Amino acid sequence: MPRPQLALNLFWRTFALLALLLLGGVLAWQQTFKVLEAEPRALEAAQQLAGLVNLSRVALADTDSINRVAVLSSLARSEAVQVRLAEAHDRWQPYDMNAFAKQLAAELRSKLGPSTLVARSVNGESGLWVRFSIGEEAYWLQTSPRPLSISSSSNVLWLLIALVATVLGSAAITRLINQPLRELSIAAQRIREGEYESRLDESTHTSEIRDVNMGFNRMARELAKMEEDRTVMLAGISHDLRTPLARLRLEAEMSVPDEQARQFMAQDIDQLDAIIHKFMDYARPSELQLQPVNLSLLVDREAQGFRNPQQISIAIDLPSELKVWADETELGRVLLNLFENARRYGHAPDEGARVTVSCSQTGPWVALQVRDFGPGVPADKLARLTTPFFRGDAARTAATGAGLGLAIVEKSVQRLGGQLEIGNAEGGGLFAVIRLQKAS
Repeated sequence: MPRPQLALNLFWRTFALLALLLLGGVLAWQQTFKVLEAEPRALEAAQQLAGLVNLSRVALADTDSINRVAVLSSLARSEAVQVRLAEAHDRWQPYDMNAFAKQLAAELRSKLGPSTLVARSVNGESGLWVRFSIGEEAYWLQTSPRPLSISSSSNVLWLLIALVATVLGSAAITRLINQPLRELSIAAQRIREGEYESRLDESTHTSEIRDVNMGFNRMARELAKMEEDRTVMLAGISHDLRTPLARLRLEAEMSVPDEQARQFMAQDIDQLDAIIHKFMDYARPSELQLQPVNLSLLVDREAQGFRNPQQISIAIDLPSELKVWADETELGRVLLNLFENARRYGHAPDEGARVTVSCSQTGPWVALQVRDFGPGVPADKLARLTTPFFRGDAARTAATGAGLGLAIVEKSVQRLGGQLEIGNAEGGGLFAVIRLQKAS
């Protein structure tokens, strides 16, 4: 079998695509804002800073050395802008660390001269520092970098808000898109399980979904009618066939003098009647009312119908108080078919069949196992055992059945909301495992 590939359901795939699309749009708009609004505003502030530097240069250049000290002292007391004398031993870090900072520094140099230095810290003190010269002396002008930069914390905050809005919006849109498809999937699952009364909303405003729902409901009505017609037809066939079969048996017993011939004819008629009964079981409607059923009592009751130990012996190992959710009649029909299948085919030639019935519990599930010790079934035919009218090789089937026993078992287990597994047991024989919900 090919290896299963990783697959996402439609909700998560649509969600991922919408989220990527909206996220790309958010990032694109952020970049557009940065280029068209934030950077020009910062460059405008840089031009204003260049004007401050020029004013400070003019103020210092037009004063003598004594008054220059007073001017520097006055500027040092300012909170927004400070000017101080540059020393040869000053340690500074360049401001142009990214593309925007380089553009800002280049703008300042174009306004103040190529010898202008722009730093982000001087002697460990952070800020936006601009060094300019007046004659032989150099000065530092310090200001806060906030007006000249794009606030990263603000950007991160708005980006997080945009991401949250993107995720929530994508989930809401995806749910809105996928809800009709999910309803269609659930309705199709119910149709597959035989609930032909499932209907979809035909009043939705989306024209494509409305057309699909109308088509699905039309199909469901047709399937329900076909199922009803099939049940009525098979019931009529059963009634019409059993009446002449009864007359044939009566006539054979009265008119055939040969005892052995009468027995053979009676056996053939019984087999025809049993096949008709199988047809009716397979076509039985699927409406069931599940209730707690004592598993041990039900298995004992069905096993008592097979009293001839030369044909079959049944060993039962079940907890006495274990209950499962089931319909007693339907589950009894499942067990009856499994026991009959083992009686016919689950034994060696000239030997009686041996059957064991056991169970195990896993969480809310009860696994009931029915196993025989016959020749088993070829591995390539296991998957087809529950196909209606399929019969395996002559060694197991003897061509005496209708090929519906295990098909009835599978359909009945589905009606009960359970699961069926059939396989060859270790050491020989065939096993059938029925998983049903445990009842408290």
